Order: sequence, then C-alpha cells, then structure tokens
Amino acid sequence: MTRALLSVSDKTGLVPFAQKLIELGYELVSTGGTHRVLADAGLSVTSIDDVTGFPEMLDGRVKTLHPRVHAGLLARRDLPEHMAKLSEFDITPIDMVVVNLYPFKSTIQKEGVTEAEAIENIDIGGPSMLRSAAKNFAAVLPIVDPSDYDIVIEKLQEKTIDGDFRKLLAAKVFQHTAAYDALIANYLTKTEFPQSLTLPYDKFDDMRYGENPHQAAAVYKTALPETYSVLNAEILHGKQLSYNNIRDADAALRIISEFEDTTVVTVKHMNPAGIGQGDTVEAAWDNAFAADDISIFGGIVALNREVDVATAEKMHAIFLEIIIAPSFTPEAYEILAAKKNLRLLTLPFSTDVPQKLEVTSVLGGLVVQERDLLSENQADFEVVSQAQPTAEQLEAMVFAQKAVKHVKSNAIVVARQGQTLGIGAGQPNRIDSVVMSIEKASQKPGFDTAVLASDAFFPMNDSVAYAAEHGIKAIVEPGGSIKDKDSIAKADELGIVLVFSGKRHFKH
Repeated sequence: MTRALLSVSDKTGLVPFAQKLIELGYELVSTGGTHRVLADAGLSVTSIDDVTGFPEMLDGRVKTLHPRVHAGLLARRDLPEHMAKLSEFDITPIDMVVVNLYPFKSTIQKEGVTEAEAIENIDIGGPSMLRSAAKNFAAVLPIVDPSDYDIVIEKLQEKTIDGDFRKLLAAKVFQHTAAYDALIANYLTKTEFPQSLTLPYDKFDDMRYGENPHQAAAVYKTALPETYSVLNAEILHGKQLSYNNIRDADAALRIISEFEDTTVVTVKHMNPAGIGQGDTVEAAWDNAFAADDISIFGGIVALNREVDVATAEKMHAIFLEIIIAPSFTPEAYEILAAKKNLRLLTLPFSTDVPQKLEVTSVLGGLVVQERDLLSENQADFEVVSQAQPTAEQLEAMVFAQKAVKHVKSNAIVVARQGQTLGIGAGQPNRIDSVVMSIEKASQKPGFDTAVLASDAFFPMNDSVAYAAEHGIKAIVEPGGSIKDKDSIAKADELGIVLVFSGKRHFKH
C-alpha cells in the first residue's frame, strides 16, 4: 500500500482530497490537528506517533523530525542498498507528502503581535518534510498548495503522473519554503542592508506583455502587502493594468504623496506632466491640465480628493489611461465609466508612505537604497544672492522642490505656487532642461511670478544666465558646486534671487 503523510495548517479541501486518496489505495498518516479533522470525518488515518513509535513532545515542536519519517521520504527506490536499509529497520516508504506551513505571515500581520508569538509560528518540521520529499521527487509527490489537490487526484486516477509533473511540484515546494524562510529572515533582521538580501514576493498577475509587445512580463507584490500601492488599489472599471500602466500609476502615487492640499497630478512615462492645486478638486484639475495640456493625452491622473461631477466631465473630454483617486461620486463614476477601457482605481491617499527602501535591478545584481524622503522646508533654505525672495517666491520654491524630486534627471521645474508651468526632464545636460522648461512655461499665465527649481547644482553659470535673460526672477538649487560663486555672481549681476536648498534630488 502506498503511504501519504498529511500535516496542514490550511485545511481547505483537505477531507475530500484525503477521501479520494483512500479510494486510490493510499494509507493516510497524519499529525495533531490534521489527524483530528480526518478522524472526525470518519476517515481511516494513522497517527504519526504510531509510525515513529515516539510521542509528540515539546508542545508539538517535535513530532515528525524522526528517521522513520525522513528515511521513508529520502530513500531512493532505485538503490537496493537504500531499500535494504528501510527493510532492516522496518521503515515504510512514504510516497506523498501534503504539507502547508504554520501561518507565520498572517501571525506577524496581526496588530500587537509579540516576538514570542511570531517565533512559535516558525515551522520546522513542515519545511523539513517538504524539502525531503521535494529532493526525492522522483519517488515522492510533494504537495504544498491546496489548489493542486484536484490536478493531483486527476493525474493519479488517469495514471499520468510523470517526471515533469513531479519536478513542477518539487520546484513549487522550494519556491514556497524559500519565500517562507525569507519572510522569517526579514522579520528578524534589524539592518536595512544585510549581508544576504532576501526579498519575498508573491505573483500578483501575469501580464499581456512588458514595456513592449515582444517582452513577456509578470507583476509581483511584496509578501507583506504595502497598503499604499497601485497593486492594492481597487479597480472599479476598465481592463487589466499593463506593465507601463503600473509603472506610471506608481509614479503618480509617489508624487501626490508629497502634497496635503487638494492636488491633481498628471503623469506620462513616469514623469509629472503637470501638478496643480486649488481650493476645489476641479480647480486643481484645471491647473494640472493647463500645466501641460498636450503631454497628458494618454496619461495617468491621480487626485487626492474625491472626484466630483464637474471634474469628471472635464476628464471625460480627453483620452486618459487611468484615473486614481480616494473615491468617485456615483454620478462622476457613471460619467467616466462610459469609456470602456478607462481604468478607474480607488486608493486611500497618504503623505506618510511606509515603504523606505527601493530596489532596482542591474545586470547581474540589484542596487538598494533608501527612498528620497527628504522634506522641503523654507527654514533650510539659504539665500545666497543680494536680491531677497518674497514670501510668495519661497512658497513656490517649496512646491517646485517637491515636484522636481520626481522628475528624471537632469530635472528642472518652473512653477508658481500651486502649479507647475514647465518641466524639463531626462536631458543629458542641465542647460537643455532649463531651455525646455522655460520654453514651455513662458507661454502660460503666471509665468511672471514663476520660480525655477533644479534637482542638482549648476556646474557653471550658463543656466542662471539663460533663466534670468528669459524672465525667471528666482531660482532654487542645492548648491555644492566648486563653481557656486560663478552662479551667485551671475545672479547678482542680473538682479535675480538665488537660493540654495542644500538638498540634491537626482532621479535616474
């Protein structure tokens, strides 16, 4: 008779699966709570104690860590000496292991959980049995996922269990136990940059394609879900999010988290196209749209207030990919949902985003850094020019600094308080970004009160000269160049304000 060992925390589908195993001629062996469930269902099941000849001990910490279990799992059926050794010690081979692990993940997500409670939910015997079975997958079926019960039964009934299927189940085991161990390691690790980096992620979805149609793609979410994430947003309407949609929506969420006031952010290719604020969400939309009414075509919109009818009607008039907001009024939703493919997402907005680390892939590795969490504060500014900034200019500088940190370097933002007017992004030299941003901004109302913000210092005074000669009256930049004195002198020569923020915001 073939033997199956069952020991599961998640009892989903357990009894019908076990019943079908019995019908297929399996002897069932089980432990603790699993044994009770099976016995209560009237199934014939052998206790693990009767197999090992040794009682469970240490509050159940030790029950399956025994040679009669692991020899039965690890013995190679194709080696006579292995089988002879089993006979010598009267050990019955185990042909199937059905195990899922103590709920460590759900335990550490509970509010107020103690370290002692977490430690007690670290499974030792379960991963050991799974790994033994998976190592010997040529002879033992390792099953870790209840969703596989039906296909296993079907293949057993049809006698179609082959090497490829066995290897698939074994790989799933090692993926599962690796992720489980990674979660434990991260819980216990007290440093941001450990010697070995473990990153447990769970598949969220398969994607139609990646950045381009010829690239396959999938999206994964952190094993402990981040609340403030596009992957946790509720999709109210529209088709599946694409790879580029997710990247752009993520950028929009990062940007809008900078602002507490009523704000609308429009995003294209992970750069802000426009940022607008206002007393109402409609006024904020008007300012964001006016900031760049061309780039927003086919873009992403994030709002940190509920979408009302007036705003919905204006957004409905143009082609957008995604609108993400805390909520939509029923009437606003009806207006926007008339567009079949427009994705409408809801997510509670926050200015306190808990995720502190960012991971970026490079060929052959990863680079990991703390997110750029520096806040902008007028008190940190140093006025280095003879000309002094007005209160309005200082407020505009803070707003522009919050925007420029989310623009690809070299980054320049021309803005007035509550509205970006021109953005120069991703240029290989800074003067090109200056020219681009001013050219866009100079055509818009409010340019006469605009300030210019740079994500990094000016390596020479050409940017200051160009800005002053084309209508900019105040500039904020980090400072720190060996040629800062040249920029200061040029600002004084041309009579404009120059402020050093002391904070660089490169974004590659």
